[in-house]
Amino acid sequence: MDYIAQGFIHAIKLLLSGNPETYSAIITTLKVSTLSISMSLLIGIPLGFLLGYFSFPGKKQCRAVVDTLLAMPTVVVGLLVYGFVTRRGPLGEMGLLFSIAGIALAQTILVIPIVISLTATAIESLDRRLRVNLLTLGARGKQIAIASLLEARYAVLTAGVTAYGRAISEVGISMMIGGNIKWHTRTITTAIALETGKGQFAMGIALGLVLLAIAFTMNGIISALKRKTA
Repeated sequence: MDYIAQGFIHAIKLLLSGNPETYSAIITTLKVSTLSISMSLLIGIPLGFLLGYFSFPGKKQCRAVVDTLLAMPTVVVGLLVYGFVTRRGPLGEMGLLFSIAGIALAQTILVIPIVISLTATAIESLDRRLRVNLLTLGARGKQIAIASLLEARYAVLTAGVTAYGRAISEVGISMMIGGNIKWHTRTITTAIALETGKGQFAMGIALGLVLLAIAFTMNGIISALKRKTA
């Protein structure tokens, strides 16, 4: 058990000393996850509103597909995106392979079903009288959408936080699309896997503590938002 205690002590020292390699993985993770969640919110919230607000032929089937994609394995997403961004793929000339943008693109595909599904659920849960009241007040189109999203804002924010937590903790996509390149595309999760495999237990613990802190923060935000919606 001594090596575990020593590992934690060394891990704290690495974090407090500002170890460049450790913080490089942390910064890369934050860049990638922030970029991916921004894209997923820009695309997922409007689609989630449309899915939750309107009735149309095939809505149940669309909802079933979205809900099924919530459990999509990260390695499958990584494999599909790799096929598109590799040099022989249709997006090969864009240089997305082994880049932060490439990882963010794949993570967006991974988490966007979360945003769509939870946003749709939030809109469906709104009081049906809200739409009638908005129409009575003369609201139309964009005004109805904005008012509905504002009414469901805490639930929509919960969708964003949940998606962010999924993006920041995944490893398969980062490994396949990013290549785990030191100082460039190495994220917290891929660094933990690599350093632990190399016997660098302390750095793995240090990065694990950061990831755990982020996870607790995300969980705290979700809990606070749930209390507001209750």
